[in-house]
Order: sequence, then C-alpha cells, then structure tokens
Amino acid sequence: MIVVLTAGGPADELPDLSSYKGAVHIGVDAGVMTLLGLGIEPMEAIGDFDSVTDSEYEKIRSAFPSLERSPADKDESDTELALKKAMHYEPDIVIVTGVTGGRLDHYMAALHIVFAYQRSYPHIDFIVLNKQNRIRFMEPGTYQMKVDQDFNYVSFYPFAEEVSGFTIEGFKYPVNDERIPFGSTRFISNELLEDGKLEFTGGHLIVIESSD
Repeated sequence: MIVVLTAGGPADELPDLSSYKGAVHIGVDAGVMTLLGLGIEPMEAIGDFDSVTDSEYEKIRSAFPSLERSPADKDESDTELALKKAMHYEPDIVIVTGVTGGRLDHYMAALHIVFAYQRSYPHIDFIVLNKQNRIRFMEPGTYQMKVDQDFNYVSFYPFAEEVSGFTIEGFKYPVNDERIPFGSTRFISNELLEDGKLEFTGGHLIVIESSD
C-alpha cells in the first residue's frame, strides 16, 4: 500500500498526485485544501490548520465533521503527526510531498523526521518528493538502482555522519569502497547509465534524484 502525505507547500512544486491510483491520501494542514482543489478526497486531515483561512477551515470541517484539530502549541510538527497516522495503514511506501518549498525550517524538520521514521521502520520506503526531485534515506546495505528517465541525475550525501565502504556500479562515474566525509559534495550530479548497484557499509546516506 502507498500512503501519500501532502503538506501545505507551494502547489506548483507538487508531483502529479493523480498517478497514485489506489493510494491513501493524507492532507497535512493547508495540504488538505490542495488535495480538495485537485479533486482528491483525503482519507485523513491532520494539523492545527494555522495556515488556512477561516473560510477554508470551514470547508475542511465540512469534509471532515469529526475532525480533531491539533493544538498550535505542541511538541510534534503537523508532518510528524501525519507520519504517525500513516503507520496505522501499514504501508509499503510513504510519499511525503508539499514540504520542500516555502519555509526552510519546515523543510529541514521534514527531512529529519522522515529520516527518523526510515530508521524506525526499515521495511517501509519513505520518499520525499516534488515534481523535480526524489529524496530517500538509506541504511548500510546493498541496493539495486533502476534507470528512471524522470530522474536522470543522482547525488549522494552523508546524513549525520560519514559514509564508508561506498560503491556504485552502472553509473557514469563509478566508485569502489570509497568514504564520503560529512560535508562532502564530491558525489553530486552523477548519472545512472544502466541498471546498477549501490552499496555501503557504514553511516547514513541521503540520495537525491533530480530531473535536471
């Protein structure tokens, strides 16, 4: 099962949400209005809704009569609350959208909470997605990499600590048993020429695939 979380970031940065047929959609704060505007009826509406107008909130209340509005003063972000709700559906894939534009603090918070959930639920694939980029977190191991013409460029960064034993095959610039120090930009904008492999033995990796 795929669960798609849509937060209230700029709508023009969203991927084509209509392509996720049969997915469970969760609206996060103003993201509920985004989904309704696209003709997508979310299964859940999560947030304190401090980013919507009074009239928009009334529309959300009409769509969700039993809505429980989160308090504005809380320890968890709306996105974190939505991820917690997403786990109730026992998903195979969780896609998080609407978090990469607008406020950078919200973007950083989303990256960190998705990273934490990926570590806590390693059997689920968590993806941060907009129309130009796909972001994933990976734990040490071996991964098959598939060519995707929608995301031609692939960049690798250490997240939180150095990555060791880094090997990639099938790429324009293959490497074998390298280390990626924290703060390094050496492994950006590579290209997957054929179905290949990614492997590393230590650290935490953030992989960003981009269309241009």
